[in-house]
Amino acid sequence: MILEIRNLSKSYGDKKALENINCSLSEGIYGLLGPNGAGKSTLINILVNNLVQNTGEVLFDGKDIRSLGVDYRSLLGFMPQQQSLFDSFTARKFLGYMGTLKGMEKKKLNERIEEVLSMVNLSEASDKRLGSFSGGMKQRILIAQAILNDPKILILDEPTAGLDPKERIRIRNMISEISFSKLVLIATHVVTDIEFISNEIMILKQGELIVKSQPAKMLDTIIDKVYELSVREEELPQVSSNWRICSMLKDSGSVIVRILSDEKPKGYDCRPVKPVLEDLYLYLFDDRIQPSPEVMYKLREALGRGCLV
Repeated sequence: MILEIRNLSKSYGDKKALENINCSLSEGIYGLLGPNGAGKSTLINILVNNLVQNTGEVLFDGKDIRSLGVDYRSLLGFMPQQQSLFDSFTARKFLGYMGTLKGMEKKKLNERIEEVLSMVNLSEASDKRLGSFSGGMKQRILIAQAILNDPKILILDEPTAGLDPKERIRIRNMISEISFSKLVLIATHVVTDIEFISNEIMILKQGELIVKSQPAKMLDTIIDKVYELSVREEELPQVSSNWRICSMLKDSGSVIVRILSDEKPKGYDCRPVKPVLEDLYLYLFDDRIQPSPEVMYKLREALGRGCLV
């Protein structure tokens, strides 16, 4: 099972939303990252046939998805970011309606509804109207409809938005469990939701796919760019003016500050620390940081191994 994106571009008038995207996806979990306006939603909507690109093509096992029509849609599960629901429907009725639209056989649909309600922890709310649901419950019923037809390709746009930490972990684990025989693409702003479950991370910047790689390989590019400093509280303004602060923690009279820096800070009690995906995201997208030529070279060097597109 291969979903291949070739030379894909999309514009809205004079504004380019996507520029020459090329990559191949197979079974596994892919995290899609990028700031607002990077092109994530546009790419997703092209992949689910809600939008038509200006140039390029999307192929499923070598065939253009536009020519596959209903055969392709039957393989899809899609959770949109917007919560457009029928408030008067109960959770069970909503899933029944969506299953009918997906062409599911009635007996199998009824069995599957109970399964997915349990998977997203909504069994006890199955007969409640969606209009009474909290934001987190609405997120979960949208996930439930996406997995209802046991799709081969599952595309989730901000699946954990509005969920409490316990539910986020539950949904994250569920996605990991069902991904073994599926292609799962997750677009999110919550970096920690995908760092440890994704086979590969894709990063969009201004409509271009700048990186597609395994998380560990991506983090190797900034292995010497993240430091922890122990400073006095009155030194914080100076630290903030010199470096991008990722986090800080007050600790018995001093402040432990995590920073991004291309060089080891001088004049401070500091130590290098292992980077996480949030550090790389800030390094690539913070307006105050110009990624070093060294880091960009390391990323581009991965091209030959299929890690950078």
